[in-house]
Amino acid sequence: MSIAGEVDLERASAIPTRALTRRALSLGTANAFDYAMQFLLPVVLARCLEPGAFGEYRLLWLAVMTVMAVTPLSMPQSLYFFVPRSDGPTRRLYVHQTMLYLAGAGLLAGMALSAWNPLLPQSVHPLTRFGPLVPELVAVWAVAYLLDLLPTIDERVSWQASIVIALSLIRVFGLAAAALFTGDVRDLILVLLCVAGIKLVVLTFYVAKFHGLGRPWLRWRAFTGQIRHAAPFGFSSALYALRVQADQWVAASLFALQSFAAFSIAAVLGPMINLFRVSVNHAFLPSMSRLQADGDLRGMLDLNSRANVMVAALAYPLLAFAFVFAEDVVSLIYTSAYLEAAPVMRVYIASLAAFVVEVVSIMLLLKEGAFSLRLNLLVFVLSAAMSWLGAHHFGLPGAAAGSTIAIYVDRIATLMRISKRTGIAFHRLQDWKTLGLLLLFASMAAVAARVVAYHFIAPDAVFTRLLVGGATLAATYTLLPPLLGHGRAWLLSHCLPGR
Repeated sequence: MSIAGEVDLERASAIPTRALTRRALSLGTANAFDYAMQFLLPVVLARCLEPGAFGEYRLLWLAVMTVMAVTPLSMPQSLYFFVPRSDGPTRRLYVHQTMLYLAGAGLLAGMALSAWNPLLPQSVHPLTRFGPLVPELVAVWAVAYLLDLLPTIDERVSWQASIVIALSLIRVFGLAAAALFTGDVRDLILVLLCVAGIKLVVLTFYVAKFHGLGRPWLRWRAFTGQIRHAAPFGFSSALYALRVQADQWVAASLFALQSFAAFSIAAVLGPMINLFRVSVNHAFLPSMSRLQADGDLRGMLDLNSRANVMVAALAYPLLAFAFVFAEDVVSLIYTSAYLEAAPVMRVYIASLAAFVVEVVSIMLLLKEGAFSLRLNLLVFVLSAAMSWLGAHHFGLPGAAAGSTIAIYVDRIATLMRISKRTGIAFHRLQDWKTLGLLLLFASMAAVAARVVAYHFIAPDAVFTRLLVGGATLAATYTLLPPLLGHGRAWLLSHCLPGR
């Protein structure tokens, strides 16, 4: 099949637009709820825990997430490739193999954070005072992680949305109650362990209901094939996660505990953008997988481009708002004690503007794991070095510079690789014009919002200033496209399949 010439939308138009949109909106709503809960959680913990305990909790979670970055090896994500194109027994085989892998990897990851590990970094040694709780948490969390993806892979979005909301409520209220009534980090770990146990029980029930728990559990040839497919992406994803976390480890190593806490909350916008990406792109990914299996690379890339425009339309105004009102946001939510986070937040926002353009799903479907691995290794070294140098020369904001530079290098190199593999020109891989216009509209609206809010609202009325600024930004962002000659259907025509 030739892939030169104009993008053929024939197969993309065959995708049920309403169904894809409903999936994205359903997952988006659930993930937005989960993000709102996770956004509020550090606020509660910061106010209920002693500063030392709050810092210890943030360091604990950083250590757990660092180990978890390596553990899954993209085995759950590989099911996006295998499940949509397999029959019932084969789907069950791949699901079972993934569970077995996660169980074994989780045990090893737990041992890595235990006192049994002679290579445990000195900065993490305080976690050993919790005994087996941290290793147990990692082991159970690793297996239960599959529940975060499997219903979506099976295209049972209502299941996924319900699970996300229910588990989010249990986790947030459990942690908040433990912090409020005891203030002991050990009790917070026990709550997290209980949440992981509940997830594991629900996962077992789901697999039994929709895939079955009978044989086959493992076939060595299929298992090694799944590992070979997933491993390059797993290592690449791990390097990417470590690259992002390197900033926090630099901050934790070079700055005081309170400064590290401020640095860690500055990155709170990252999960917000990621939830948009996950909700939209995971809803589109099964359809993209089928298009790629049929050899329709043009249709696959068109769906990815439209998904990214949909994410940008939601994310850019929020990023612009946070950029111009960073001090007010930090002061209102986390108190003025954490104002060090504001300039760090602005640096991260610069990187998140590029993070909107999701390309990992395309690389997964094109089986470009080896390239992704090499690129992420290079970018990881670059990111860590730039963060270390930036921290020494520019303080906390400099520590965030590494990941910001890295994300732009990563996106440009990856898109160039996709262009080479598909034969489609770089400028046609994404709807750059629409993305640029959305960023421009969001920036203009944010500037207008700041001018209005700071001109008419008193300096000490932080909440009112944010409220007026948000309303002004929303109204301006909505009105700018038609005022500048773009009709009401302009955005829909660029983000919905087949339009």
